[in-house]
Amino acid sequence: MNKARRKWLEDVIAKLEEQKEELESIQCEEQESYDNMPESLQYSERGEAIEENANDLDSYASDLQDIIDNLQEILER
Repeated sequence: MNKARRKWLEDVIAKLEEQKEELESIQCEEQESYDNMPESLQYSERGEAIEENANDLDSYASDLQDIIDNLQEILER
């Protein structure tokens, strides 16, 4: 990989890392919202949706990390 494409890929990785951090922040806030709900509301439709959102966001942030790791492997070749 030439220097220009390597730099381009490094920039893509940096942007993905920023987006992953944003997802993690949103996930933390969503989880905090769920955790601060009274237990009776946690089992409501709204509470379950918030918990599902937090779980999905955590999964998507993990998926992004996997992509970042794979792209970094390309840089190491």
